[in-house]
Amino acid sequence: MLAAARFDAVFFDLDGTLADTAPDLGGALNRVRLEEGLEPLHLDALRRVTSHGVRGLLQVGFALAPGDRGYAALAARVLTHYSAALCVETQLFPGIAELLDLVEANRLRWGIVTNKALRYTVPVVDGLALLRRAASVVGGDSAPRAKPSADPLLLAAAVAGVEPARCLYVGDDARDIHAGLASGMATVAVRYGYLGDGLPIEAWGADHIADHPLEIAGLLGIASARIAP
Repeated sequence: MLAAARFDAVFFDLDGTLADTAPDLGGALNRVRLEEGLEPLHLDALRRVTSHGVRGLLQVGFALAPGDRGYAALAARVLTHYSAALCVETQLFPGIAELLDLVEANRLRWGIVTNKALRYTVPVVDGLALLRRAASVVGGDSAPRAKPSADPLLLAAAVAGVEPARCLYVGDDARDIHAGLASGMATVAVRYGYLGDGLPIEAWGADHIADHPLEIAGLLGIASARIAP
């Protein structure tokens, strides 16, 4: 269990941690499937791989991996559709808005560290009305290496003006936890997120597993709020 009241900042992964982006990302994949004469897939089949972006979507939607014939062309088409509708159905997970209000009320800094390219990240964060509130927003192409490297988290801490050892990183994928640990940050894995299809969340090595965003308030040592059932 993490010791409370020792953090200056908290950073979040975006897809599957801070916001449910699956409806818009999955919608882009399904539009390509329709263009190919295929039935759209149910969102439940796509949500678990959304944290892996186009790579995960094309694996489920077309059984293709990077390097396969046709992958690059389909990836470009998915991203074209996604660019046209980046933040239409995307929304914050329940409890995130209240958590961010609590973080700010207690004068802690917060930011976003995602593997999504910055050209897609910024419009999504802006569409959620969070861009001007975040102390740092780091995309997958902001640092020399993306997660699970520590580079993006170290960059986010530097931009926010905080020491990594006094930061908490929250994510819904094993690579988030690996990046957080490599950067020297404490880590929280969120069970409400997408989680992917790899090892179970208990095997990721996170310092804490949260079932609801408001649990994170207690870990930060700030005023907690009642968690809705």
